[in-house]
Amino acid sequence: MAPPTLISSVQRALRLLEAVAASADAIPAKKLARLTGLPLPTTYHLLRTLVYEGYLRKAENGYVIGPSATASGRSPLQSLHPRIQPVLRSLRDELGGATYLSMYDHGEIRLVDIADGPHAQCVDLWVGVHEAGHATAFGKAILASLDPELRDDYINRHDLHDLTPNTITNRNALERRLADPPEIWSDSEEYLLGTYCLAASIRTSDLVASIAVSLPTHRGRSDSQAHALHRAAHRLRRTIGAPSITM
Repeated sequence: MAPPTLISSVQRALRLLEAVAASADAIPAKKLARLTGLPLPTTYHLLRTLVYEGYLRKAENGYVIGPSATASGRSPLQSLHPRIQPVLRSLRDELGGATYLSMYDHGEIRLVDIADGPHAQCVDLWVGVHEAGHATAFGKAILASLDPELRDDYINRHDLHDLTPNTITNRNALERRLADPPEIWSDSEEYLLGTYCLAASIRTSDLVASIAVSLPTHRGRSDSQAHALHRAAHRLRRTIGAPSITM
């Protein structure tokens, strides 16, 4: 069977809608570009179209869901956003790196929220997170926490893009890595040279998610970073109401 014809601009617009729907607050265009991995000019063009069609609304501080959009596509974490952000900001300030919350949602890995700042810059998401689960610590943390059939489905539908010389591009190698989960997941310049990422996975009866931090490679990994991630993941487990956590 021939592969379906996909319209990339529609896919990008849907990523923007999902990012806005996942937030309880208005999101500026620049943050939306970071969350979705889209170029800023492309983000502005798509946002104008979505506002014109009523799917988004321009608020004072950014963009919110508009009247033409339904609530059915909202992230299950949206209502918890005011309680999740303090956890991300606290971890950011403790480790001095941008922090991220991602989740598995309808077959894709979504970046739900970011806490960055002048001294903790977000990674340049030059490849969309939904296309790079194999190359990020939080992506591998989520994939390893999925039931085997869901994990196989994800890997079957996504190419293992060669993003850096360190990226895992062999399916067997990736599956071996996922089958032996560490306490804290990491990627050493697998997504972007000069940057490494640490992540802890969170699984509830209804949700698979991950909290992560990105840091410059020259900083190196330490036990204190792992302990901080453990604490943050535990706080999010209580916030989300998880019966258990896998790290």
